[in-house]
Amino acid sequence: MSRPREVAPPPALAAALQELLGASIAQVRVIEHSRFVRLHGRALATTRRRRIYLRGPAAAFFSSPWLMLHEYWHVLGQWERGSLTVPRYLLECLRHGYWNNRFEVEARAFADRHAARLGKLLALPPGADLQYAARPRGLKALGKRPPPSP
Repeated sequence: MSRPREVAPPPALAAALQELLGASIAQVRVIEHSRFVRLHGRALATTRRRRIYLRGPAAAFFSSPWLMLHEYWHVLGQWERGSLTVPRYLLECLRHGYWNNRFEVEARAFADRHAARLGKLLALPPGADLQYAARPRGLKALGKRPPPSP
């Protein structure tokens, strides 16, 4: 098992994320191979104030625009603004379940709205993996289920 360590995003990626998020990501620490995330079942990532904890390597995280946007939104759009706290998150999960809790709904919506733009900013080829929901295996690993088909 690899040791946990902090990994900074590549500079071009950091600039693109900051443009989309409208805030500096300099204070956000990404920790790969985190033991903390293993306390969260099969989750690939979990967040706390100014932290993104990853189960696996940061390289895999940095190559997934949708997942990055989702997790950075939890940190910058929710933890840093004070709307997300551990008690509030747990209460939301108890009331609405994981998939329908407002913090997850909001983070998925943010990632859905901005993944294609992040792909363009990073000059990703058409058809690159921009929709996390298109990867059922990844959703299963996060304990998520895909949204119902229209």
